[in-house]
Amino acid sequence: MFDGRFRSAVEEGVAPVGTSLGSRRLKADHLTALGLILAAAAAVLVASGHLLIGMFVFILAAVPDLLDGAVAKATGTASVRGAFFDSVSDRVVDSLILGGLAWHLASGRHPHWAVLALAVLGVSNLISYERAKAESLGMTAKGGLMERAERVIVLCFGLLVPALLVPVLWVMLGLTSLTAVQRFVKVWRQAPGPGAPPSLEQLRKERAELRAERAALRAERAALRARGEMPSRWREWRDAREAELLRRRNDHDRGFRPRSGRPTAGRGPRTPDGGASRSTRARP
Repeated sequence: MFDGRFRSAVEEGVAPVGTSLGSRRLKADHLTALGLILAAAAAVLVASGHLLIGMFVFILAAVPDLLDGAVAKATGTASVRGAFFDSVSDRVVDSLILGGLAWHLASGRHPHWAVLALAVLGVSNLISYERAKAESLGMTAKGGLMERAERVIVLCFGLLVPALLVPVLWVMLGLTSLTAVQRFVKVWRQAPGPGAPPSLEQLRKERAELRAERAALRAERAALRARGEMPSRWREWRDAREAELLRRRNDHDRGFRPRSGRPTAGRGPRTPDGGASRSTRARP
């Protein structure tokens, strides 16, 4: 919900900060790695029972995750690899925090409450998987009542008020489950049924993929030709033609080769009817 309504405004607000950090030769991958380290420290603090300190460290871990995209855009280093690294780090951070919280609950009076934190983690990963799978199929699965930003805010509130931690986890489990259902229904409505023609968006995506593949093949072929590793079409045709002519010549020579190994001096070529040729036939 927050991601769709306030994402553009937040990106515009942190853009100057990203430019400032990029001018200091700081890379987006460095910020992502820093967020992972801080999240691991916050998970250890939460697991050991220091919920308040763990909450502040968790908030600090969210700051690099907020700025890495702005740094990548400011420095012109945005890439698919960076986006993949950022997405995986988000899943790792969620696993660390909720895993540490489950450890803390398992050490209390009611250890079975640890399953609640693990359930929230499982449904959160399901939400992320639905979006990733839908986008790989050419559809969209964004939106929902409780995306990652909402989960972080609600979880920080639970860590701030330990007496409400378990009720907060119940609320998170209910809303994340509802979000998973919302995304499933959204993708289900977009996906064509059996025998249905593909949508216009899917056709456009397939055409774009085909064009990208053709461009990549042309670039690869040009690079091979520049290195001399692939002959041109004219050379391929010429070599094939020369090989064919050489094969016919060899077949012709083998066809007129005598069967016996005796010398054939004085004999000329024979006509198809078995007689001597006109050039070697005796004159009267």
